[in-house]
Amino acid sequence: MKQNIVKLFCALSLTCGFASCTDYLDKSPDSTVSADQAFKNFTNFQGYVEEMYNCIPNKESNGWCTTFNWGEDEIMNTGKGDSHVTAHFDLGDYRNWYTNNQSFLFRPKSGDPGTFLDPTSTNKFAHSLEHAWYCIRKCNMGLENLDKMTDCTQEEKNIIKGQLLFFRAWWHEEMMEFFGGMPYVDTVLDGSQTLTLPRLSFQECAKRCAEDFRAAADLLPNDWDKTTTGKKTLGKNDLRITKVCALGYMGKVLLWAASPLNNLGAELGASKNGDTYKYNVELAAQAADALGEALSEVNSGKTPYALAEYKYSNIYDHEAADGSSSNFSDIFRTTGQGWKQPGSTEAILRAPYIGANGSNWNFTKLWGIKMNGIVEHDALIHQPTANYVNYYGMANGLPLDDPESGFDPKHPFKNRDPRFYHDIVFDGFQYINTTIAKDHPDYQFKYVQMYSGSNLRSSSDNGCRTGYYCQKLVPHQANKYDGMYNWGGALQCDLPYMRLADIYLMYAEAGAAAQGATYKSSKCNLTAEDAINVLRDRVEAGHVAAKFAADQHKFMDEVRRERAVELAFEGFRWNDLQRWLLLTEYPYNIKTSQEFKRVGDYDFTKNDPRDAEVTGWSEKTIVTRDFTEKHYLLPLKEDDVYLYPEFGQNPGW
Repeated sequence: MKQNIVKLFCALSLTCGFASCTDYLDKSPDSTVSADQAFKNFTNFQGYVEEMYNCIPNKESNGWCTTFNWGEDEIMNTGKGDSHVTAHFDLGDYRNWYTNNQSFLFRPKSGDPGTFLDPTSTNKFAHSLEHAWYCIRKCNMGLENLDKMTDCTQEEKNIIKGQLLFFRAWWHEEMMEFFGGMPYVDTVLDGSQTLTLPRLSFQECAKRCAEDFRAAADLLPNDWDKTTTGKKTLGKNDLRITKVCALGYMGKVLLWAASPLNNLGAELGASKNGDTYKYNVELAAQAADALGEALSEVNSGKTPYALAEYKYSNIYDHEAADGSSSNFSDIFRTTGQGWKQPGSTEAILRAPYIGANGSNWNFTKLWGIKMNGIVEHDALIHQPTANYVNYYGMANGLPLDDPESGFDPKHPFKNRDPRFYHDIVFDGFQYINTTIAKDHPDYQFKYVQMYSGSNLRSSSDNGCRTGYYCQKLVPHQANKYDGMYNWGGALQCDLPYMRLADIYLMYAEAGAAAQGATYKSSKCNLTAEDAINVLRDRVEAGHVAAKFAADQHKFMDEVRRERAVELAFEGFRWNDLQRWLLLTEYPYNIKTSQEFKRVGDYDFTKNDPRDAEVTGWSEKTIVTRDFTEKHYLLPLKEDDVYLYPEFGQNPGW
């Protein structure tokens, strides 16, 4: 950390972070030039900025068997899965984050070439959150050298400054989510000076972030392709920071600052005494304004962003309906499109493009049936927990446990929220599309048997522990028979850091915290309730029921459930439970399996699996997470907290 904060960036390297930047650059990656030359014009200065883009870690491809879902949403299979961050977090062993390189939090500073922390590398394994101090220093150096940008237009100078301000705030914000308030470093630190910068509270730091995000939003364009500057890379600007992105993160950091953890501090029993609903109302309103402004920019047609369509001719196989202009599935993966980076019209911030076939070793092989090698390679399985799948309510918009929902435990897969059928592999689902002879040993896996005691439930190592698989991020055809993860499938996967649906969700939550379902920011023509219903309209699910909208706490519960479903398995759940003060609370601290038996001889080869009848519908607890107040923040590395007295360790660690 000391090296990253105070080491002089000795080579002003003009490096290319990702494919869309190449036209800006006419220097080799290792070239070094004087400061006056490096910052003189837009082409050179943008080359300097590109390294911050390059440093954004790809969550889904950061390790051979990466993990990023650390809430109550996912569990790994036993055996190989026991060594991963998810399993260690379940045990409360948060120190594992800085010894385990199978997540985007950590990357060793030395090791095999291309696999250790290196801001200039284009290797997908070479980046982690630990780039933060390095990139913050680069931002401050760039801002202090703006006066050297003499050969430029005002638009070019604004765009450079906007990106630098954005990244300075963004890297602080990303650290704060996991570690709490940080020193807000807004100047270039001299390597010879004694460090004394204190850690700020989350709210203090968030306000500094918000100032930078606001300034960035006022400088950045809505659409780079429509600017004179952006026309130099026309059509290749999808990954660039925009006004909406800066406004989205301004709203996010303020909402996080308003949330119960950062409003009250870590505590036990928040769900019992109502503290999980105690937001800072003033900060929540400010968050709603920023997010509302972002939505207004999008809805005015000024941006390239729009909600992807949810129209399918075959929901189980993610086949888009004829005439569909965009596809919800393509937010997370593309196939048959020349390894096009996913995101569709909805992704607002993404990590760099990792190259053709870049996610197929090994991300696409971690989500399904490992028995008999149906899904090949490493025996690690990301499995959704039954308790989390329960958040997928009914098509009428009501939660499963509502007495008016219509949920039938004899037909538990029927009339569910449409996103259930897109995201979840359940009993009887046709997992293999290729024809297999009935007498073949692998035919038993063609229509998955997920009931208690079935073939897939007989092993906790290579089998399914919970009664469900997930295919939201990686389609079920990624198996050895259908071969979608082979070269010919051109399957490319990517997880956006922020997408448009998240802005709707955060706007709804900020409004719910400020007043309730009827809250409407002056920056937007939507109420908090409207924002949730926009997302439900997309998938043709029922609106928020009036009985929930009428009660501020019940409406907040529905907002949170909507967030759980819409953003399921995208890596946000741990941070949400953390800031809501629910990590330590039942039932958010357990992981369960779904137990049931089939009834009769239902023919899954001819009938829809959602209509099948079951008996004995129940849940069994697999894991209980025994957390305390200290588990609301990750511990910092000992080397960091020993650096100087004012930089203290998080409580309890």
